[in-house]
Amino acid sequence: MLRIVLFLATNLAVIFVASITLSLLGVGSYLERSGGGLNLTNLLVFCLVFGMVGSIISLLLSKTMAKFGMRVQIIDRPQNAGEQWLLSTVKELSDKAGIGMPEVGIFSSSAPNAFATGWNRNNALVAVSTGLLQRMDKEQVKAVLGHEIGHVANGDMITLALIQGVVNAFVMFFARIIGNFVDKAIFKNENGPGIAFFVTTIVAEIVLGILASTIVAWFSRRREFRADQAGAELVSPAAMVSALAALQQSYDQPSELNGELVAFGIRGEGKFAALFSTHPPLDVRIQALRQRYGS
Repeated sequence: MLRIVLFLATNLAVIFVASITLSLLGVGSYLERSGGGLNLTNLLVFCLVFGMVGSIISLLLSKTMAKFGMRVQIIDRPQNAGEQWLLSTVKELSDKAGIGMPEVGIFSSSAPNAFATGWNRNNALVAVSTGLLQRMDKEQVKAVLGHEIGHVANGDMITLALIQGVVNAFVMFFARIIGNFVDKAIFKNENGPGIAFFVTTIVAEIVLGILASTIVAWFSRRREFRADQAGAELVSPAAMVSALAALQQSYDQPSELNGELVAFGIRGEGKFAALFSTHPPLDVRIQALRQRYGS
């Protein structure tokens, strides 16, 4: 229920901010009054505003949504030696990476998992699961934290949001061009947009959105290799390889990761699924580290 409320609130914020932005820019309807054609300039601005505003608002709210969605318990005052070690380790790695100290949290999950999020590299959130702390030794956990700190230091969240925004904008843009073509050229509708325009636009957005998601997934896979390198350099190559190997063993029970916000470990099955996977296969990541560092 909470996730639905957050989703609806985010979308309402997108519509509100985008509408104000379009009004300030003086952008009217992208549908021509005479003949029902498209004003391509207004359409492009409309799509860019909605695409980018959606991604930017999602980025700005990412910490809040992650905290509530994953029920992350932020460590403000360490209650035990384990929490103290976690804070001091994140502080050490953050200083080494040259970023501000992130918020540190723990969320309840039997799966070994971790994620980093936030719009600002000096005001991020790094969270680990209880399963990660239970299943991995301290050197492996430290490597995972190094990986997540690497995401923050590399600005991956910001870059991914910008790429997603541009992709969303062009999906909206070309979907409406396709919808208009079908409406005018095939259904011969000359009295403004007809039902064919709206139906075709929706279908085109779905198809183009699926195809465009491969672009975002490709970038996401590239950033995982960079984050693995960051973990190797901030901690050690051996520790990073060991952490990935430990994570790979957890896939003996693949259902553990179902339904969770999985950031550190996602794998695709088969060549087609690999196109949409946000993370490279773990064995490929391990091999890449071994080739780079000879460990």
